[in-house]
Amino acid sequence: MTVYDKLFIGGAWAAPVTGELLEIRSPHDQSLVGRAAQASPADVDRAVATARRAFDEGPWPRLTPQERQGFVKRFNDLHTRRATEIAALITSENGTPAWFTSSLQSQLQEQTNAYLRAAEDLAWEERVAGPAGTSVLVRREPVGVVAAVIPWNAPHQSALVKVVPALLAGCTVILKASPETALDALLLAEIFEAAGFPPGVISVLPADRETSEYLISHQDVDKVAFTGSTAAGRRIASIAGAQLKRVSLELGGKSASIILDDADLEQVAAAVPFLAFGNNGESCAAHTRLLAPRSRYEEVVGLVKAAAEKVTVGNPSDPQSFVGPLVTKAQKERVESYIRSGIDEGARLVVGGPGTPEGLEAGNYVRPTVFADVDNAMRIAQEEIFGPVLVVIPYEDEDDAVRIANDSPYGLSGGVWTSDPERGLAVARRIRTGTFLVNGASFGFDAPFGGYKASGIGREFGPVGLGTYLEHKTISM
Repeated sequence: MTVYDKLFIGGAWAAPVTGELLEIRSPHDQSLVGRAAQASPADVDRAVATARRAFDEGPWPRLTPQERQGFVKRFNDLHTRRATEIAALITSENGTPAWFTSSLQSQLQEQTNAYLRAAEDLAWEERVAGPAGTSVLVRREPVGVVAAVIPWNAPHQSALVKVVPALLAGCTVILKASPETALDALLLAEIFEAAGFPPGVISVLPADRETSEYLISHQDVDKVAFTGSTAAGRRIASIAGAQLKRVSLELGGKSASIILDDADLEQVAAAVPFLAFGNNGESCAAHTRLLAPRSRYEEVVGLVKAAAEKVTVGNPSDPQSFVGPLVTKAQKERVESYIRSGIDEGARLVVGGPGTPEGLEAGNYVRPTVFADVDNAMRIAQEEIFGPVLVVIPYEDEDDAVRIANDSPYGLSGGVWTSDPERGLAVARRIRTGTFLVNGASFGFDAPFGGYKASGIGREFGPVGLGTYLEHKTISM
C-alpha cells in the first residue's frame, strides 16, 4: 500500500492543515490502494503565497530560458526512468488497463521534448521595425502564477502538458490533482523535488471540487489551465472572466469517425476498439460516433460487432485486458444510465448493454456497448458518455456525413476513412474540430491539440501550447 501523508508545497513537504487523508480504492475490487493527503483552502493559501513570492521575488522567472530548460530536461530524465512504476500505480488507482497506461506513459518523454524544442526555438526577445526610425523590442514574458487543474483519466499526461510549458515560460505552478489519482500526483511531486527546482516554483495539491474552485478563484492566481468536463469548464470560464484571469480549457468531446463508401472496412474494424474503447472510453478525444454510408451500413455494423465482441474485459493490471473498470461506482452508474437511455430511445443494441460482466461484480465494470440505427439527435449521440459506448449512425451521402459530424456541441477530434487520402483531406477541411485523423493516422506533440465550440479554449502541445503561458510586451525606443 502506498501512503503520502504530506502535501508538496513550494518544493517542501508539509502536513495538510486538516490532517485529512484520502483513501484510494481499486476500481477493480475496492481493495485499498493507498492513502494520500488532501488539501483544504488553507493549504491552497499556503501554496499560492509561496508561488506568488517565488514569481515576484525569486530567481525562477529571471533565469535565462536556457537555464529553465536545464531544470526541465533533468526532470524529464528522472520522470522517464520511473515510467513503469508510474504506469502501474495509475492503473491501480483509476482502472485504466495496463496496455494503455504503459503506452501513454512511454510517450510523455517526447511530449516534454516537444515543449523543450519550442522553448529552444522561441524568440524570447526580438526587434521589429518601428515608425520614423524608432526601434521596437518585443518580449515574451511569463504570465505569472498558474493553477493547473487536471482530471483522473490520464493524470501524468494532463499534468505535464500544462506544468512543463508553464515552467519553461518562467511561471510558478500549483498543480491541483484529482482525489481519485492523488497517489500518482504526489509521486510526481517526488520527481519535481529530485529535479531541484528553486523554492516556491511548484506545488502539488490533491483536492476536491470545492477546494479546486477556491484555488481557481484566488486573487493571486494569474492563469488557470484546466482539463475536464465541459460543465466544469463553463464554471471556470465564468470565474476567470469575472477576474479577467487568463484561462485555457481542454474539455469534452463527441467525436465522429466518417466511413466513406470507398473505405477499407477491415482497417476500420481493427481501429474501432482503440479509438472508441481505449482508456475504457474515458477519453475526451474518443471517436464515439461512427458514421457509415447506408449503402454499406449493415456490413459496417457486422464488422464492428465482431470487433467489439473480441474486446476483453477484466483486471486492468492483466496485460490481456483491453477494457478495465470505470474509475468510480458513480461513473459506472452514469454510463449504464446512458446505455438504458439508448435502448429507451429506440436504438438497436448490437453488443453489450446494461449489467456488469459476469465474474466482475466487485468492480466498476460495464459492458463495452455498440448501438446501431442511431439518430444523431439521440442523447447517446449528442452527449459525452465517457465510457465504452459506441453509436453507429447512417448517412445518405458525403454532404450528409459532414452535416451529421458537425451537428454536435463539441469539436475536439474526429476522423475519416477512405482509399483516397485527398478525398479524406477534403472532408477534414469541412469538419469543425481541432484534431482530425485521416485513416487513423497519429499526430505528434509539435502540433497543437484542442477543441472548437464546447470542447474548449486554447491549444496544448509544442510552440502553440507554450505560447498560452506567455504575455507579450512591446517596448518602443
